[in-house]
Amino acid sequence: DKVRDTVLQIAEDIQLLDALDTEAAVLSHGQKQWLEIGMLLMQDPELLMLDEPVAGMSAKERDETAELLNRICQNRSVIVIEHDMEFVKKIARKVTVLHQGKILAEGDMDKVQNDEKVIEVYLGH
Repeated sequence: DKVRDTVLQIAEDIQLLDALDTEAAVLSHGQKQWLEIGMLLMQDPELLMLDEPVAGMSAKERDETAELLNRICQNRSVIVIEHDMEFVKKIARKVTVLHQGKILAEGDMDKVQNDEKVIEVYLGH
């Protein structure tokens, strides 16, 4: 059955294959986030938009989420809104910094982190 095969493949991708018979309520916070990503992947989107996907996760879960998103973006576009810059470094190819609804800086992580406007606005120097 095609749907079952897709469910099994996505469950493997999101590292929840061994938890298919587990109620979502008893999953860890990170696993619940991965489950939500899996539910989105079932729809086979061309663009996946995630808002602070690692908020509240342990360091290990953040690393595993970075690995997951790096796999996911191989065959679809992914936009992530995130304030955890260490996490962003692990996944971003292009970073856009917004301030008061406007683009403040854009480019790779090194360029954005060294941008004078970004430093002034976010670090107060």
